[in-house]
Amino acid sequence: HIICKPRHKCFKLSSVKRRKLRSEVAAAFPSLSTEQLAELVPNKEELNVIKIHSHKGEAITVYMNHRNPILFEVEKVLYPTVYTLWVYPDLLPAFATWPPVLQKLAGGADLMLPGVVVPPSGLPQVQRGTLCAVTLLGNRAPVAVGVATMSTEEMLAAGMKGKGFAVLHTHLDHLWEYGDKSSPPTLAPLVTDCAAKERAGDEEELQGKEPGRGGSPEPEQHLDIRDLSLKDRDICAELGKEQLPENRAAEAAEDASTEEQQEAEDSRTPQEQMDALFNQCFFHALKCKVKKSDLPLLTSTFLGSHMVSCCPAGKQLDIKKSSYKKFSKFLQCMQHQRILQVKELSKGVESIVDVDWKHPDIRAFAVPEGFSSASTAQDSKSEDREQVYHAPEIIPLYGVSTKMIPLFQESGHRKGSILSSSEVRNIIINYVKSNELVDETNKNFVKVNAILCDCLLDKSEQDEISHLKWDELLSRCLERLQPFHQVTFSGQEPVVRKGNIEPIDISIAQRSSNKKVTVIKNLELYGLDPQCVANTLQQKVQASATISPAPGAKDRVQVQIQGNQIHHLAKMLLVSCWLCCRRISATSEIHPGPGESSKARPQEIGDKAARIAQLSVSLQGFAASKSRIMYRPCSFHNESWMFTRSGIHPNNNTAPGVHFS
Repeated sequence: HIICKPRHKCFKLSSVKRRKLRSEVAAAFPSLSTEQLAELVPNKEELNVIKIHSHKGEAITVYMNHRNPILFEVEKVLYPTVYTLWVYPDLLPAFATWPPVLQKLAGGADLMLPGVVVPPSGLPQVQRGTLCAVTLLGNRAPVAVGVATMSTEEMLAAGMKGKGFAVLHTHLDHLWEYGDKSSPPTLAPLVTDCAAKERAGDEEELQGKEPGRGGSPEPEQHLDIRDLSLKDRDICAELGKEQLPENRAAEAAEDASTEEQQEAEDSRTPQEQMDALFNQCFFHALKCKVKKSDLPLLTSTFLGSHMVSCCPAGKQLDIKKSSYKKFSKFLQCMQHQRILQVKELSKGVESIVDVDWKHPDIRAFAVPEGFSSASTAQDSKSEDREQVYHAPEIIPLYGVSTKMIPLFQESGHRKGSILSSSEVRNIIINYVKSNELVDETNKNFVKVNAILCDCLLDKSEQDEISHLKWDELLSRCLERLQPFHQVTFSGQEPVVRKGNIEPIDISIAQRSSNKKVTVIKNLELYGLDPQCVANTLQQKVQASATISPAPGAKDRVQVQIQGNQIHHLAKMLLVSCWLCCRRISATSEIHPGPGESSKARPQEIGDKAARIAQLSVSLQGFAASKSRIMYRPCSFHNESWMFTRSGIHPNNNTAPGVHFS
């Protein structure tokens, strides 16, 4: 989504560029008429251009008309803004969603297919990559602009599951704030052509059954059709009353009670209703969603992930329509009531650090009837999702190479035989004992015969080394065997692959405007779904996450999320996913700036201790209870570091394993 940061002041568009823009708009949106093009890109009225940057650092050109952004251009592709779509709502194929979804879209999420409402007439026919508009149910005014990630046929074939649209711009985002910040107009949905044809067909059937109507002129026939349609409605109403089941009486009573409640709510002003809705969602979120282990909790996360999910269906939280006007003022009011405590842990970022769950208002709050079971089911589903993943069992294996055949042929193994490390060890021990190669004076050494010399020693060592220690003998043997590995996922057959398994590669890259992104690769090798990892990180860190093909690797993708998210990834992969520390490799792709040496990197001196401390804190709690991560070496800018229970310490005598930089 777009986060606008002007590069320079806006400038007016010349007449030549206006004509060029008008031709580009006509080519991009052929449904616009000549009058509409002249209205959208006028000749004499003020038309300005500004340059901004997206959240990913992409350069974006925005065209402004009447102080409202009407078009924006990304990589030479024009897109309309919501202001333009409110004037021309039928410019793009539209897909409807539920009103509570808008808050998620404005927060940076893409539109998933389960949130798309399928009308009775069916979905619009689009292809993958088609530019589409997103509307709210019951209102034809678009609230978002996105690109379809699959065609309509693929959506239906997938059972309306998965990502449907990559959202580029929404109502309430930063690009919308460049305009007059107006709300979407209320546009009634159009009657579909299919419904109109069905209604016309029914009227023609009724007309054919009515005697004496065939020779009447067209005007009289037009009047008779209306009369017949009205009679048809009366007949249907009478039939509906006769066939009304007994349980409809109970439903009518419930509808009457809900209407009375709605009338009582409507007696309040819209501002009072919004205040009451915020109070309800606030206490609901504290009572059912937030746990003590979640603290400290970002206020933006509390609003976007917890309070919005507690909002009743058909309603939408809008702080601007309340008496508070700002969410910080709402939390400040709750803090005065000693319900919670809010602190600014970092500059400009507020977090909820403490909640008094024994407060009378929280205890007295009753969860609405429609939420108790739904929230419990949702929590159980989320717990199930977290417990679904089991880290695979990875066993290193070794294949007999051509050079090592003489050493292993006595045990009946040939070239390409795959063995475990314990099997290799037993074969070597049996070979040494059967050939009486143990040194008689010192049993810690093994005499090197001709076969061991040819298999394990280099040409320069063959005249110098006559004895080897047991551990050196075994290590040399393992080094000269071909590496294999066996991966066993829970409930599946083991899979043997050639070579060493690649670790999960985490790199910090720098984009334009000094923006950093975290790139994660090789998740598929460990049975991790990149889409699930991206969605989880997007919710936890409240930043945009995208998936793209991994360069240089077939059938693999990489996850890219904005900012340096090493801390959250360490917590997710090491703690939640129970992956071993040596299975993760994190490096930095930030190149040195002008005037810096090739060994130095931007902010290395100032941030080195802070980054080590941050990583140490993220792993300290895990290492305190799990001995699996004890004494696991890593390297940091060609230095060796050790993971221990007390943190990360230098250890220059160990081979590097996990690389964080």
